Amino acid sequence: MSIKKWRILPYDRAAAEKFAADAGIPPLLAVLLQTRGVSDPNQAAELFADDFSFSDPFLLPDMEKAVERISRALDGFEKIAVYGDYDADGVTATAMMYSYLESCGGNVIYYIPDREGEGYGLNKNAIDLLHSQGVQLIVTVDNGISSIDEVDYANALGIETVITDHHRPRDVLPKAVAAVDAWREDSKCPFREYSGAGVVFKLLSALEGPECGVDTLLDNYADLAAIGTIGDVVPLTGENRLLVKAGLRLISQTDRIGLQTLLEQAGVDHRPLNAETVAFTVVPRINATGRMGSSDRAVRLLTTDSPDEAGSLASEICADNGARRRIEDEIYQKVLEQFDQNPALLFDRVLVVSGEDWHHGVIGIVAAKITERFGKPCMIISYSGSEAKGSGRSIERFSLFEAVCSCSDLLTKFGGHPMAAGLSLPTENIGAFREQMNRYAASLPEPMPAPVLRVDCVLKPEKLSTDIPESLRLLEPFGTGNPFPMFGLTGMTICDITPVGGGKHLRVSVKKGSCVITCMKFGTILEEFQYRPGDHVDLAVILESKKYNGRDTLSIIIRDIRFTGMDEDMLIQGRALYEKFRRGETLTEEEARNIIPGRGEFASVYRLLRDSGGYKGTAENLFYRIQDKNLSLSKLLTAIDIFSERGLIACTVSGDTYSIRIVSRDGKVSLADSPLLCALQTFVKAGEQQNGMASENI
Repeated sequence: MSIKKWRILPYDRAAAEKFAADAGIPPLLAVLLQTRGVSDPNQAAELFADDFSFSDPFLLPDMEKAVERISRALDGFEKIAVYGDYDADGVTATAMMYSYLESCGGNVIYYIPDREGEGYGLNKNAIDLLHSQGVQLIVTVDNGISSIDEVDYANALGIETVITDHHRPRDVLPKAVAAVDAWREDSKCPFREYSGAGVVFKLLSALEGPECGVDTLLDNYADLAAIGTIGDVVPLTGENRLLVKAGLRLISQTDRIGLQTLLEQAGVDHRPLNAETVAFTVVPRINATGRMGSSDRAVRLLTTDSPDEAGSLASEICADNGARRRIEDEIYQKVLEQFDQNPALLFDRVLVVSGEDWHHGVIGIVAAKITERFGKPCMIISYSGSEAKGSGRSIERFSLFEAVCSCSDLLTKFGGHPMAAGLSLPTENIGAFREQMNRYAASLPEPMPAPVLRVDCVLKPEKLSTDIPESLRLLEPFGTGNPFPMFGLTGMTICDITPVGGGKHLRVSVKKGSCVITCMKFGTILEEFQYRPGDHVDLAVILESKKYNGRDTLSIIIRDIRFTGMDEDMLIQGRALYEKFRRGETLTEEEARNIIPGRGEFASVYRLLRDSGGYKGTAENLFYRIQDKNLSLSKLLTAIDIFSERGLIACTVSGDTYSIRIVSRDGKVSLADSPLLCALQTFVKAGEQQNGMASENI
């Protein structure tokens, strides 16, 4: 696991207590609201209310033009094509728009581009096909705002276009009849963070006019709008929160036979659903259709009236999701194997890994997993012959899109935003792309940021109860912009660690003073858990209330763990300095001295390894087990490398895990002869000489 910088959010205790008293809510809930920017009873009442009040849809740019053109097409029975996208947002937006136009008696079809063959957005071949089918109007959903050339091409064929999108527009807009996008500079809409499905909901509101109450539209479309909004990971604030809140109530009791069947096959039917359940069950299955084949099947599933077709499509989609997971795991393991074979790759500021014929539909998910594990931006590239495609994910405060833009001369196509990007490039440019991405990262004025773990507040273990998760339900739905509350339990001592669930999970008992509590660490086997009874730790946990034997019980789930007193900034800086040296970059004299272990530090590291019979785990964990106040993480990592180089230990590094055993040697081994140590000392000598010359000049 990467080192995360714990950020415990500040709050005003006195203000929170007054807020709680005035609003009639628990003090802890007042604290959580305060950290989310809600600070008075009126704001809280508005947040908790079931009043679904949406802004005027005509505040979005070109909405009147869009309504007029679509209405004219319906009245004239023109052939309309809804042009969507292959992810959950695009699929649900397509299903919403298509269903609505069909219910109005429209002559309507839909088109979803193939992820592999066509890629995202409008393309000229698809426009040719629609033209051959007699389409007179294209309505885009979740795409189109950047399709300047494609809209010009459609215009030349006599096809008009209405664009509905939620992505950032370029400086020049397509020459469409209407371009409905809340991010346009001339937008008067008070809310901008819609998903593609959210923009479609606004369009349907406008098409229906003021005589149609919002409740009717929510009853008909909030379930699909909620899935699209959750799937696109837009902030669950403002109108998005209202859409998802309304949609979650409908999804578990939906009358859409396709969605109902999908929920049954996913094992989540007939029970209340939250945003997290939808995000981890419904959304991946819909996304899998585009990743593993054609998203057309997902639209058919969401719009069918046939139980037989629904059953067949749901089975096929769930099978696709299973295949997607298997392929994703295979590629993830291949990426880790590349790191094992060439550990120097992990010293890069931006991780760029490539493989032949890796499935394009899942490389973005693999990039996200690599970023989560190693705490660095990652781009996974799949090449076949002379063509390659990549998908990447980033960390906060490092714009992957800007980094990719800096490599535009090497690319044939690219796009994205700060946290994610996609690209195409000639296979022969992959090596140069890796180098250029890392040169860009090195050129930034600030060092590469570390991943941040947000902790809402620290709790006393004796205050934990089922009342806490019950009160948290008022804050739902949780997601981007309104994360599930994370709590800190600090200064705990581990009492016991017990494998459960066939050894796949751990039950961890911890205490503070006389209070003992039991927590769960899911998805971790005993051999991977790097803590032991007696360790003093801080826990970042989430709290859930569950029924067990008819009683409410509290589940305390560990999301992260660290040694009490851990100085994360020191660790982050230490690893960064070590990696700078291992990348072959020039060090200052001071940097070199800060990375060279002294005789005492060498002895401390070797003694612990010898007395422990070796070691397996992260370097950060080993660092905290060595009681040497003069030791830094950079010195520890260098000592391990030098011991290995001189044959005193056998060390293999797999990802972020070190496996070390002591090697028996006859006679003494001189560490001074280490090439690594000599390389570091050259920086010291160069600095001394430079300082000496500077003194002479003075």
